[in-house]
Amino acid sequence: MNLQTMAASPPPLSQVTPNSTFVLQKVSWSTFKALITDVGDNRAWRFVYDKGVLELRMPLTEHEEPKGLIESFIEAIADELEIEVRKLGALTLEREDLSRAIEPDSCFYIQNEALVRGKSISLPEDPPLDLAIESDYTNSSVKKFDIYAALGVPELWRYSQQTLQVYQLMEGKYQECDRSLAFPILPLAEIPGLIEQSNTVGQRTAVRLFRQRIREILSSSATG
Repeated sequence: MNLQTMAASPPPLSQVTPNSTFVLQKVSWSTFKALITDVGDNRAWRFVYDKGVLELRMPLTEHEEPKGLIESFIEAIADELEIEVRKLGALTLEREDLSRAIEPDSCFYIQNEALVRGKSISLPEDPPLDLAIESDYTNSSVKKFDIYAALGVPELWRYSQQTLQVYQLMEGKYQECDRSLAFPILPLAEIPGLIEQSNTVGQRTAVRLFRQRIREILSSSATG
């Protein structure tokens, strides 16, 4: 990873290339907001802001592909359960009162979907996300778990090195769990294998295999 730390002046966007991470120190909230407003939403890089520390990173292909498949798996299980979810991708989550902001690799409203349907999300007026997803292939200089915990996100998934770890927020701290809070029937241990299998059978085939597996689980529960 190409990690650079510098004073509070953003690098030229041409320097933020794949496998790059820039860390800016002593960045005020107003400077952070001005930078994000200046560049707008049409950008490839993502950011984390934690009490004056701003980290910019460019996602890798190895980072984006598993994330996209996990999104497809979540959409598939939602369809099979016939429930609504709201996928918001790399939604900017920010709390000026906490001096913290983050863009997850992807995120969903699930349990609280009806409360935010069609709305522009504004924290803390709206409920926090139900699920945030991080696909990590590089180390971050910022403690993302602390930011998500401060924002009150109840469930966090982290995919790294062919391993999916699921965390639930308990008493202000994340604890690793073997079940999803949003989808208790989800066979979490099978997801990394399906992601790897997609490299040979194709992404859509992997999603169809996952959907078939969910149907088997639901059928077994109904007859059991």
